[in-house]
Amino acid sequence: MIHLKNKHIFVAGGSRGIGRATALLAARAGADVSVNFVANADAAHETVSSVVVFGQRSVAVRADIAADDGAERAIDTAVASLGPIHGVVVSAGIFEGSPIEEMTGEFWDRTMSLNLRSTFLVVKAAARHMRAQKQGGSVVIYTSTAGQRGSSVYSAYATSKGAQLLFMRSMAKELAPDRIRVNCVAPGWTETDMSREAMDAQGREGIIASIPLGRIGKPEDPANAALFLLSDLAEFITGSTITVDGGFDMRG
Repeated sequence: MIHLKNKHIFVAGGSRGIGRATALLAARAGADVSVNFVANADAAHETVSSVVVFGQRSVAVRADIAADDGAERAIDTAVASLGPIHGVVVSAGIFEGSPIEEMTGEFWDRTMSLNLRSTFLVVKAAARHMRAQKQGGSVVIYTSTAGQRGSSVYSAYATSKGAQLLFMRSMAKELAPDRIRVNCVAPGWTETDMSREAMDAQGREGIIASIPLGRIGKPEDPANAALFLLSDLAEFITGSTITVDGGFDMRG
């Protein structure tokens, strides 16, 4: 059984979707959970309340983690509230599409900022704390199967997610001497508010037909993979990506 007892997990983007599912599963496994959010305070506090139901401590931390000092302030606040940080999950981001002829520089920059820059800043802030604590740690970055194969119309999104993979591998090498593990989870089609419009536009029946396991993913599916990577069961795994897509994009 996976357990995270006596651990503090920080979830960037923990107020909804896969991030929220990760926060709740971590709490069920015995972790205290800090929940980062930007705008939806009600959703963040609802997640916190759900964590507390499991008997764990929790705090909601408002911060724009794509801003220069946002991630650092968020993790500093979380540590001040719940103590040393043992695991970090990066689940914040956007999923928006645009044909290349219509895509603006502003659109591209917004995607890179919210999906990639925020990842860099969160990992940077987390590494500072984990190194100072000298207890190691685990960082899990939610990327996407789009970052492994590319995606028509969603090219900016796919590029940001592909860059996350290379950043993860680089950080896994750089932080390994401090026993800080860095891995990715790559969800495929997953039922969240962020992906719902795209799934409806492409047609759910066609998507389901293309998935060998015959269904669209639930937020808990990738969250379960993240829970494993956060746990001591994965203590010899770093620089890896777990694809959670029902077999949609099989790789050898």
